[in-house]
Amino acid sequence: MKKLSAMFQFRDVFMENSRFKTFLLSILITGISYGLYKGMLDNFLAEIVGMGEMDRGITEFFRELPGILLIFILAAFCMLSAETLYKAGAIIMLVGMGMHAVLPATKVLATLAICMYSLGEHIQIGMKNTLTLKYAKPGYGGAALGSQNAASQIGTLVGYLVIVAVFAMFTKNQPYTAFFYIAAVLAGISAVCSMRIKGRSETDSTKRRFYFSKKYTKYYMLEMFYGARKQVFITFGPYVLILFYGANAATVSLLFAISAIVCFFMSPVIGRIIDKLGYKTVMVADTLILVVVCFFYGFAHYLFPTNIAFIVCCINYVLDAVISLSSMASNVYVQDLADNADEVKATISTGVSINHVITIFIALFGGWIWQTLGIELLFIISAMLGLCNSAYAATIKIKKKQAVS
Repeated sequence: MKKLSAMFQFRDVFMENSRFKTFLLSILITGISYGLYKGMLDNFLAEIVGMGEMDRGITEFFRELPGILLIFILAAFCMLSAETLYKAGAIIMLVGMGMHAVLPATKVLATLAICMYSLGEHIQIGMKNTLTLKYAKPGYGGAALGSQNAASQIGTLVGYLVIVAVFAMFTKNQPYTAFFYIAAVLAGISAVCSMRIKGRSETDSTKRRFYFSKKYTKYYMLEMFYGARKQVFITFGPYVLILFYGANAATVSLLFAISAIVCFFMSPVIGRIIDKLGYKTVMVADTLILVVVCFFYGFAHYLFPTNIAFIVCCINYVLDAVISLSSMASNVYVQDLADNADEVKATISTGVSINHVITIFIALFGGWIWQTLGIELLFIISAMLGLCNSAYAATIKIKKKQAVS
C-alpha cells in the first residue's frame, strides 16, 4: 500500500511549474472514454452492426493498420512537437468516437470509425511517454511513467464498471448510441484539456525509425510469435464469448474489468519472477501454460455443459491476460544484449512494429479460419504458435547471470 500511495504523490514526482495536472487529467478522462468504448464495442459490432467471425477479423485488420503506419506518419510530421502531436491524436480520437455516435451502424462505417479512433490512439501512445518524462523531476522518470499508466488504467476501469452497471439494467434496447455520445463528450473534454498543454518538446527519435541488428534476430522472431498468438485472444477471445456463448455487454465489460484489476496487481509479481528466474525461463514457461489455456478455450464446449464451459473460458481469458504480462521478459532480453539505453528503445520500438505487421494478418486469416474451419482449429493454431515460441526461446544463450538471490 505504501508503494501504491507513493505512486499518487504527484508533487514529489512531477515538476511544479509543468502542466502535469492538466496532462494527467486528459489521460484520466481519455481512459474513462476508452473504457466505455472498449467495454461495449464487441457486443455493438456483433449485435447492432451484425459482424460475424470473418467481419471481425477484417475490422481488426484495419484497427491495427495505424500501428504499422505510425512510424511513417511520425517521420512525415517530425517537425511537429510532442505537444502538437499529442493534441492531434486527441482530436482524431474525438472524431473517431463521434463517428460511432452519429453514423449509421453499417460494417463499412463502423470499421472506418474504429480505424480513425485507432489512428489517434496510436499517435498519442509515444507522445504520452515523451511528455511524462519532460514533466518528471530528475531521477523520477520511472515513477512519473507509473503515475501516468495508473491514471490511464483507473480511468479505463471506471469506464468498464459503468458499462457493467448500466448495461446490466437493460435486457433489451441496450443504450449503445447513448454511450457512444457520452464517450465522445469525454473525448472532447480530454481534447480541450490537451489544448492547454504548452511547449515544444522534441519527439522521441527512436519512435520514428527502424533499428535492425543481427544480434536481435531471435528477439524479432519472438515478437512475431508473440504478436500472432496475442492477436487471437485480443480479437477473437471476447467474440467467442459473445457469438458462441451469448455473453452480453455487461458480462464482457465485467470480464475486462476483472482482467485489468488482476493484471494491475500481477504485473509487479511477474516482474519479480522474471528477475528471479531469468527471462529465458519465463519466455519458455509462459507459452507452455498458454497451450493449456488455448485447449480449454477451444474445446471447453465439448468437455463441460454450456454454462460451465462459459465460466471456464472466462477464467482462461483472464489467465491469458496474466500470461501476456510475461512479454516483459523479451524487453529484459533486449536490455541484456544492448550496448546502451538508446539501442534498447530503438530495438523495442522496432519489435512493436514487427508485432503489428504480424497481428493484422492473424486478425484477417483468424476470422476466415474460425468461419470455415471452426474455433477449435483457431485455438489449436494459437497453441502451436505458443509451442514454437517456447522452442525458439529455449535456444537463447544467456549472456549475463540474471538470477537474483
